[in-house]
Amino acid sequence: MSALHPREALYDPQEPAARALPVCDHYAGVEARMRKSLQLQAELGPVFDVTLDNEDGAPVGGEIERAHLIRELLDSPDNRHGRVGVRLLPLGHRAFADVAGIVLRAAQPPAYLMLPKARGLAEIERGAQALDAIGAAAVPLHALVETHGALREVFAIAAHPRIESLSFGLMDFVSAHRGAIPASAMGAAGQFDHPLIVRAKLEIAAACHAAGKTPSHCVFTDIHDTDALQAAAEMAGRLLGYTRMWSIHPSQIRTIVEAFAPTVDEVDDAIAILQAAQAASWGPVQHAGKLHDRASYRYWWQLLERAERTSFHGAPQLPAEVRAAWFT
Repeated sequence: MSALHPREALYDPQEPAARALPVCDHYAGVEARMRKSLQLQAELGPVFDVTLDNEDGAPVGGEIERAHLIRELLDSPDNRHGRVGVRLLPLGHRAFADVAGIVLRAAQPPAYLMLPKARGLAEIERGAQALDAIGAAAVPLHALVETHGALREVFAIAAHPRIESLSFGLMDFVSAHRGAIPASAMGAAGQFDHPLIVRAKLEIAAACHAAGKTPSHCVFTDIHDTDALQAAAEMAGRLLGYTRMWSIHPSQIRTIVEAFAPTVDEVDDAIAILQAAQAASWGPVQHAGKLHDRASYRYWWQLLERAERTSFHGAPQLPAEVRAAWFT
């Protein structure tokens, strides 16, 4: 029996592993909800990120004051997992550098910085250079694809070495079409039916996977329809290839995390296949009448990693012996 850990057996040690992010990215732009979100993260653990919003969620003219609040929250005792990011102002905003500088002076640096409304690769590069010049070189960058230019260059943007994740900005993307896309395309069903929206989502997901980055699905605005949210999250994850999704209300977080988690049957299959593979020194094995080898082992291992990332109190947990063998 090979004692090799799955990561050792299944991946080239010379190839850097893609960073796996929490499956939910929760945006908070109102102070009370910012604080509540941090408290919920402290309670549930880092199964979701919190993004403190200093762009669309900030009052116009109050960006500097909001930046000081964000700095205070980054250094709050509730930020105990270090998974709090910040959405900055657009690069062309007069207060871009001031806001970024204030945020970066926090003792606990942001987990990432989100760049909104980029119009293409050149703007991403200018944003990265500007942030690196004021001390953000070690902070991963996320970007919103919500303009025609960014979508046109999405593969190059995803491949940029400073980019960790790309998100689809549904509302701004619809608005950029000057009324040619109906408002229904921003709703529960329409955003999965309209060809221009589906095309954009698929391009972003494909670009991210090609570059080893994380594609993050857009907002779901009906905060009271839990069933529709769950259906949208499952559609994003199982049909469109997204491995992360935005939340815009604390009530959405658990639903999104649970929707992106593997099923109990999937986890049971993954454990059985991988344990058999390890016993066979990672050579081919049969399971339930199907042949598996290292190509499929990587899939099942990634599924188990996602199961571990989506485990929180009250949710299904990996068996203790599996966690002890492979995740501690």
